[in-house]
Parts: sequence; C-alpha cells; structure tokens
Amino acid sequence: MLPTTRKDPGPFHPSPNNAMLCLRFIARRYLVFGITAFVLFSLLLRTLYLRRENTVQTSPFPESDHQVARWPGLKLPPLYAQYHQYEHHLPQHHWPASSHATEPNMFWIPGHSKGSGWGNIMQEILLNAFLAHQANRAFVFYNYTWNDNHAEDYADYNGKPIPSRVPLTALLRGPIVGGPWPAGDHAPVAVSEEYWHHICDDRAHVVPRADVHDHLSSGHVGAITTGWVEKLHALDHEQCVEAGGDGGPPYTWMTMGDKEAMHDVWPELRKSPVLTHFAHSALVELAFDTNREVFAPTTILEPPLSAAPLALPAAARYTQIPGLLVLHVRRGDYEGHCEHLARWSSTYLAYNTLPELPDRFDPPPGGSWGDNTPENFLIYKAHCFPSVAQIVHRVAEVVADDSDAARGLQHVYVMTNADAAWIAELKAALEGMGRWASVSASRDLVLNWEQKYVAQAVDMLIAQRAQVFVGNGWSSLTGNAVILRMANGFPPNSTRFW
Repeated sequence: MLPTTRKDPGPFHPSPNNAMLCLRFIARRYLVFGITAFVLFSLLLRTLYLRRENTVQTSPFPESDHQVARWPGLKLPPLYAQYHQYEHHLPQHHWPASSHATEPNMFWIPGHSKGSGWGNIMQEILLNAFLAHQANRAFVFYNYTWNDNHAEDYADYNGKPIPSRVPLTALLRGPIVGGPWPAGDHAPVAVSEEYWHHICDDRAHVVPRADVHDHLSSGHVGAITTGWVEKLHALDHEQCVEAGGDGGPPYTWMTMGDKEAMHDVWPELRKSPVLTHFAHSALVELAFDTNREVFAPTTILEPPLSAAPLALPAAARYTQIPGLLVLHVRRGDYEGHCEHLARWSSTYLAYNTLPELPDRFDPPPGGSWGDNTPENFLIYKAHCFPSVAQIVHRVAEVVADDSDAARGLQHVYVMTNADAAWIAELKAALEGMGRWASVSASRDLVLNWEQKYVAQAVDMLIAQRAQVFVGNGWSSLTGNAVILRMANGFPPNSTRFW
C-alpha cells in the first residue's frame, strides 16, 4: 500500500450551511482519519523492514543554498521521497541479481512529455502503457517531470517553486505503475525508469521513430500502435528496447490534437486493462474522501473510496455520484490560449472527440492561415473561455435535457484555476439559478502539503465520477476524465462540452 501523510491544519468553509452536513463531514473525517492511521501504521512497519535493505538516494545532490534563496520566504514543496522509495522496492525489481537475462522484455520511451500540466502528461502515459501492453513488454514508467535536471529538486512555475519531479505513484496506482495486471492477463508488470537504467543502459536497442512512422498508413493512434507493436515483436529477442532515438516519442502533441486520432483504437483501448484497471493513487483518493462533503454530500453510511479493495476494476471502484454536476472552467492565461485556438481554427482534442459523444465542434468558416474573423473569435471564446453568463446559460441547457443523464442534479462543483474573486462571482450566479443544494469549487478543497501539488488529479477524479460533466474540448485534463468515464460505461450524454 502506498504512503499517505496527515493533513496540514487549515480553515474549512463548507458551502452548504446546515447541521446535518456538518455531522456528515465530521463522521466522514473521523472515518477517513481512522483508515489513514491504519495505513500509516502499516507503512511504519514496512519502513522498518525496508531499512534493513538497500535504500534509494532520491536526489544525489544536496539542496543548494541557491535553490532555497531563489524563493525567499516561500515554503519549498514536498519531494515525495517515500514514493520514490516505494517504487524502488517494487518486487519485480531484482537489484542484487547477478544476471537479469530471465526477466521480461521492457519498453522505454525517453522522449516522453515534460514541463506540462498533468493532463498533457497523463494522456500520453495512458497510450504509452497501452502500447507496451499490446507488445507484451513491461512498460517503463517515469516521473511526472517539470525539470529533468537532477541537480535541481525544484522548478519555477509563475514565480513559485514546484517539485521538479513527482514520482508517478503519487498520482497513480495499478498496472501502469508496477501493480499486477488482472487475473488471466499474463503481460509483464511495469518497472521504474530507475530500474531500466540499472539493467539496460549499456545494452538498449534503440528504435528511431522514423523506422516506424515512415511506414504508417496514417498518424492516428491505432495505426501508430500497430506499427510499433509489429516492430517490437520483430525485436522479441531484445530484452531492452528504447523508442524514438532523437526522433521523438510515438505519440506527440499532433496526435493528441487530431480530432479523428482516437477513432481507430478506441474500441480496443476502452477494453484494455490500462483503462479497466486504472486507479488513482492513495494520496489522491484520500483527498477525495476528505473533501467529499464539500462537493457532494453523502449519507453517513457510505464507505470512503480509500476503503475499497484494491483489486476492484475501475468501473466498480469509480462509480457515478448521483446528483453531482462538475464543470471544468479554465481561467488565467488560458484566455490567450483560446485566442490561439481560434487563430488556427483548431478542433477539439482527440480524447474529446470519441464517436459516442453528443457534442461536436466544427470550426466555423471564414478563418485564414493564422487568423480568423472577429465573429469566429467570439464563437471560440464561448466554447473555450466562457463568461459567467455563458456558463450559467450552458448549465441551464444541460439541466433542461429531458434524458435520464441529467435528471436529479443537486450539487455543482467547479474545477478551475480561477482566482477567488471570479469564483465568488460564478458561485453567486449559479446559486441565483435557485436549484442547487450546494455550489463549490477547487479552492474550497482542504488539501495537505503533498496533495496540493497533485490537485489536478483530485479534480480529475471528481469529474470522472460526476453524474454529469461539462468540460473544455481543448483541455487534456477534461480529455482524461472523458475517456475514464466512457471506459467505465457512463452514458455518453452525461459528458458534455461548453
């Protein structure tokens, strides 16, 4: 079981103001704390055992005075050492073995995405893990990386320090990060990048990207996956295969931006254990449980998500939350990005254009290379950077849907990077509709210091389980929630866009 930490103290301001909600919150909080105490006790025993074994040096460089002085007066973020330790000690890692010849074939993609938000990174991880599984090779998983200079533990994001590298097990668990595949699936389990370097650095067979992509029938995910699987099967005699060379990874931003890129692979991908047994980390699930009464009040008898058996398939673990409407609203510098999308007549991302989804966006005519008409800029803005009035109007449209998908909605949760003043304005407008029992947003969540830096994953989990989700068609964070919902069998008309 993965480690968790206790919550840093902080204010809590529940949006629904009634005694029963407070009692539910207190009851859930004590139940979650009880489970957390048990987890911590188990981890203590595991830690005492692991100390008798070799330990992993998570950062070979001491924290420099320069790094500390770079952000004077600011608390430096966590480095998740215990998660690195957990990955190091996965049972499939045979560190002291004199020979690794009998271990399974592995597939490593060194050119994976870096320096982007979690949504961008995760959409690529899902496809990379799927490709390795299809080729019957152990997927080599890697850190969520902003800065791959191992001499620097922290990176700068808008003037604030963030972890340069977050171990993937702080965000995910399950087969993608070394957990077992479901019963009957005999594919080799994933290994860490650290272990790959230990056994493969001096004997890796590198496949240049052009060796595969120059012979593809299209740039769609299915064609790319088939091409790489055929190449990897031809190299079954090579234990350590590395993708890309200097030509880049199999799936690029161009793949993710093609509205038809997922159509040929989706029937197979949705049934893959990469999705059917996908799981969020214990750290993320604990944040979900702790804040459940904020975004979707429960009955007191409903068990917390973190108490569910780890072997549960995703569809049973991440069931729909009745009555919850989740809205994904981008703010901040996204206004400029929205203008960029309009300028190039961009379509929705690949993950947001699955054939079953009811909402489509076709670029309006009239645009030119690198520019568009004033009317078209306004059309794009309504879809990717909607105003408060446009958000309320779209919510009213979704609620008015006479299908079962939108029936019985009671609570609204807004996943957003907006500032507090704008969120307050939006909340007031939604409450003014006169139909919601509660309205909450990302800034209402109570997160401990480690959860703060994986908060996008917490929002994604909430969106994944909503009865109805309204997302941004150009957002990869939205896209991940979309395919997880669809793979878990949620009705297609329960997933909408602005």
